[in-house]
Amino acid sequence: MKLKIALLAMVSLMLAGQVEAQNHFKEKSNYFVLTRNIKQLQPILLTAKTLAASDGEQFGEFHVVICGKAVKDLLDEKALSPILSKAKKYKVTLLACGFSLQKFDINPDELPLGISVTENGILYGFQLQKRGFYTITL
Repeated sequence: MKLKIALLAMVSLMLAGQVEAQNHFKEKSNYFVLTRNIKQLQPILLTAKTLAASDGEQFGEFHVVICGKAVKDLLDEKALSPILSKAKKYKVTLLACGFSLQKFDINPDELPLGISVTENGILYGFQLQKRGFYTITL
């Protein structure tokens, strides 16, 4: 009788482990980058493209927050145009830090289409990290 109970317990534990492994495998890989340099957007987008290809079905969301002085560069729509089209193509969400916009006296309405605003870029990153995003600050 003890042997049957022990075997039943072992089988139950093994099955529970398999279910957990399957659930973990189905989760998406999500990414967040905080950058203070507009010139880094090009390599960031190439990274998003590469991760999407390597992750396949597991690729989830990719968010980039631009903060600091770099928000001034977001007003150059002509220079930003190829970056915005790549971001759309690679499904990358571009955001400007609201605190940085305020500090450098930039009206959010002046930003080109394709760039959203988050009130606090650092807090936004922490919130995504709590949701399981892989994060990096450049």
